[in-house]
Amino acid sequence: MLEKLFQLKAHNTNVRTEILAGVTTFLTMAYILFVNPAILGETGMDKGAIFVATCLAAAIGSALMGLIANYPIALAPGMGLNAFFTYTVVLHMGHTWQVALGAVFISATLFFLLSIFRIREWIVNSIPLPLRSAIAAGIGLFLALIALKEAGLVVDNPATLVGLGDLHSPGPLLAVLGFFLIVALEARRVTGAVMIGILVVTAIAIGLGVTPFGGIVSMPPSLAPTFLELDIMGALDVGMISVIFAFLFVDLFDNTGTLIGVAKRAGLMSKDGHLPKMGRALIADSAAAMGGSLLGTSTTTSYIESASGVAAGGRTGLTAIVVAGLFLLALFFAPLAGTVPAFATAPALLFVAVLMTSGLAEIDWDDITVAAPVVITALAMPLTFSIANGIAFGFIAWVVIKALAGRFKELNPALVVLAAIFIAKFAFGVNA
Repeated sequence: MLEKLFQLKAHNTNVRTEILAGVTTFLTMAYILFVNPAILGETGMDKGAIFVATCLAAAIGSALMGLIANYPIALAPGMGLNAFFTYTVVLHMGHTWQVALGAVFISATLFFLLSIFRIREWIVNSIPLPLRSAIAAGIGLFLALIALKEAGLVVDNPATLVGLGDLHSPGPLLAVLGFFLIVALEARRVTGAVMIGILVVTAIAIGLGVTPFGGIVSMPPSLAPTFLELDIMGALDVGMISVIFAFLFVDLFDNTGTLIGVAKRAGLMSKDGHLPKMGRALIADSAAAMGGSLLGTSTTTSYIESASGVAAGGRTGLTAIVVAGLFLLALFFAPLAGTVPAFATAPALLFVAVLMTSGLAEIDWDDITVAAPVVITALAMPLTFSIANGIAFGFIAWVVIKALAGRFKELNPALVVLAAIFIAKFAFGVNA
């Protein structure tokens, strides 16, 4: 049955290898079980329900990817998008988390339609590669600021906006230790480096009496507080347009980049450089995002950590199915997730930020008409505390600078239209 479903022999793999690859992928991305409830919980959502929604969304998404596309790619609520959901849409813009979930559902539905009608390629090809790298880097800097804030390393200062936190308290010091540990373990290629760092810091905090121990295993909490609580009508407000666009845009490019990157490592790319079954993969991804919003979590997306499973030999959807099974098993570890303090998950955020900002190395810094919009995009996200604003400023800067420099050939209709829409948004005072 497994051979018929996943064509193991055709992909030069076997059940044992696929299971090992699935376990490897799960260990590298399991940190989301601790980080996602910590971030979304700040909106007032029930953390127990978020934990269950995270497990189920990851399990459903990974299973869909494995069964529909037969790719060794796992899914879970995306980093960066969960921070945007909490800190920008809810805490900064003042929308309820129900409305934010509605925006996630609408963006996922649009993503699904784009995948069905194959409009995705046109959109992706319309956006310059440097802007895509800038968006990823900006999200990384956004996560870095949140991480430093959650760790207590950066605090508000009336004179300078931000300042250094109290380095004599245990939280910031343990966060620094956790970050150093994660980076060192990653450098040594230790599987599950991020999760190990989170658990070690949590264990030390419990040992020092800084954090109370809530247990390890129990029956899963109730999903009722978040299940089907999304407010779709509230998300259709004109002020949510840029939010929906940001969810859609980031998910679109994040998925495309992840699929291509992992597929290259797995040898799944065709000779002409195209990715077979890309449409199926995107349909699975968008369907998972819609399902996740119904369960009560931010956008579910493909994880680049799937590359670790590919490195372990994963070549088919059986790897993703194994990941799905492990996320279902994780449902019984809710007490452990509730024990993890914010300063233990902050190092994970900072580590992800390091990975995301590495894309700036691909920028042509000698071309000032490229460098300027890239820097504006990347800096606007943390400094305005909004991924949507960073995207908007980046598009506007790219179009205006290229036009004033007389380099009209480097512009296309999609870029110009999007920049005009963003200018109109700011002109009419629609904040995001």
